[in-house]
Formats: sequence, C-alpha cells, structure tokens
Amino acid sequence: MTKLSIIITTVMTLWSPFKGFTQDMDYEITDFYNSNPSLEREVIQIFDELTDSARVAQMIVTSAGELGKSNQAVLKLASENKIGGVVFLKGTKEKHKSLIDELNEISKVNRQIPLLFSIDAEPSLLNGRLQGSHPIKNTIEIESTVESKQIAAQINKELMEMGMHQNFAPVCDVGSENAAIKNRSFGSDRDKVIQMSKAFIEATQEGGIVATAKHFPGHGLVDGDTHKKSVFINGELQELDVYPPLIEAGVLSVMTAHITIQNNQKYDTKGLPVSCSRNIVTGLLKEELGFKGLIITDALNIMKAVTIIEDAPLVASKAGNDMLLMPVNETETVHSILAEMQKDEEYREQVYDSVKKIIRLKICAGIIDR
Repeated sequence: MTKLSIIITTVMTLWSPFKGFTQDMDYEITDFYNSNPSLEREVIQIFDELTDSARVAQMIVTSAGELGKSNQAVLKLASENKIGGVVFLKGTKEKHKSLIDELNEISKVNRQIPLLFSIDAEPSLLNGRLQGSHPIKNTIEIESTVESKQIAAQINKELMEMGMHQNFAPVCDVGSENAAIKNRSFGSDRDKVIQMSKAFIEATQEGGIVATAKHFPGHGLVDGDTHKKSVFINGELQELDVYPPLIEAGVLSVMTAHITIQNNQKYDTKGLPVSCSRNIVTGLLKEELGFKGLIITDALNIMKAVTIIEDAPLVASKAGNDMLLMPVNETETVHSILAEMQKDEEYREQVYDSVKKIIRLKICAGIIDR
C-alpha cells in the first residue's frame, strides 16, 4: 500500500456530519446505554468538529405547529444552526410532515447535525397534536399492559410515518385529579401506573422511538396547574418511587416538572421549580437515582411557574437539564449559555457532557446519517 493510499484510507474511516463518511456499524436506540468504544469514538469525532455555538444549539428545542412558532421562524433558526430539535404542537399530519421535510433539507444542505423531532404523542393528546392520526383512547382508559404496548406501537407507527424520533410520553404521574393531568394519567393506583408506564416505554423504544417519562418527580398529587401558577409539593415526594423501575427498564429521557418542593429538608428547592433546581435534577435524578439518559425541561415559555425566573433556560441548564424545551428566545439562550461557559469551567464541561449525550442519542436513533 502506498503512502497516499494509507492517508486516503485513514481519512475515509473518519466520519463527521459535514463530510458524510460512513461507518460499518449500525446502532439502535437501545444501544445508547451500552458501553461501545466505536460509538464513543464517533460521538467524540462529531463533537470535536463543532464550534461551541453549534454545541450549545444542540440543547435547544423550539416549537412548531399552530401553538408554536411560525414555520418561517423555525426554518430561520434551523438555517442559523441555533436549535437541536423541534417539538410539534397542534397541527395536521400533512403540515407537520411538510415542515419536517424542509428542516431535514436545511440540515443536509448546510451539513449540520440533523434535528431531533419530538411530539407530545400521549394517548390522550395524540389526536390533537397530530390531526388526522388514527383515533386513540385516553390514557386513563387503557386497561392492561398488553393494551398499553399495543397503543404505544400504534402511536409509533404514526410517528415513524412522519419522520419523528421522540415521544414526550408516557405521563407517569399518579392520579387523575390534578388540573394539568386529568385523563392523561394511567390512574391513581401506583403499581398500575408503574406497570403501564413501563410497558408503554418498552414498546415505544423497541419500535425505535425515544420514550420520555414525565413529569419528574411527580405532578399527579399536587394542587394546581403549572401553566397558570407556581405549584408546590408540600413535604414528601409521594410519586418518586415510580421512577426507579422506569430507569431500570431503560427509559431514554425524563422530563422535569415546573413544580416547587417545600417543607422537605432533603429535597427542598428553595423557591425554584424542580426544573431549575440542581438539588433535584443533578442531586436526585442523576446522582441518587442514577439516571444516565437525556433530561429535558417541560416548556419554558408558557408555564407561569418558570417564566417568572430571570434567564430560566440558563438556570435550568445549570441545574443539570440536557435539553431546554421551548425557551422564549432561542438565540438569547444560546448566547447566555456561551457567556456562562466562558466564566465557569465546570459548567462548560457539564454542557459538553450534555451535548455528547445528545449526539450519542442521535447516532443511536439513526438521526445522524452515517
């Protein structure tokens, strides 16, 4: 082999989202938690080719659809490489699919890391979020783990047809009396909630869609709606024991709630919502419960409990969230995080860890074209 051919062979074994080179090994989303030196090398190769601005953008999830930002605004953010994902709110299958196709073309033409497409495809919300989808019964009406798996598989089919990757479901909250939860819960029986949620997660991820357990650490047994005001867990975290079995089952993402915890010596959030509390996101979820997947905030732009916090996306990031859902201003959020990274080396390394997790998930989910 000549010196030139050795050089060419070496270069062609490297991959980046910009060069478009390929690797022989294929992954599934369930490989995310597996120790795999080849996968880890790919993550680092991709990460190393990004600027800090492009890295931070991976953490930002904007919104689309009738209740989200305009298509023009979303396409502009994508073109400027300021987002890593899009959550689709109310809209028709045709309109959502059309926008997904446009966004994928932008990523391809600009040689950017493709976007992660998400949706609140809970059984109770699917037909509103994805108008024209097959009718699905409300979550509260699902009667068995078998049915939970069947419905998850039906939802997966709808999402796969659209080119979506992540379902912000299931709702793992115990109880259906809360104003924000209602029929979105599997009910008030804790064991049933765990088993039904576990079944939904397993079927979702076996079908190639990322599942999301929400709303950590539990929104079912609190009074009030976080869309409208600050809501408190007063004392014990009564729903926390739902999560360890779901983490053990391999759920890939967890959504943190905008709920404040008070009168709890160990888990008090000192007036902040859980989503902005390092004590809960990092101390409890990551360290105590050992969750190694992606942590994403609930919406940061409409919920009263969090919109009153100055620079809430930055606070939520510093708390340990990997992805920031629907910040009011994506560009300002990127700049704010970059500025803080310049001042705080430990925080900068935390951001890097989050970005590497996102890249890893995108490889395993087949989002990055390898």
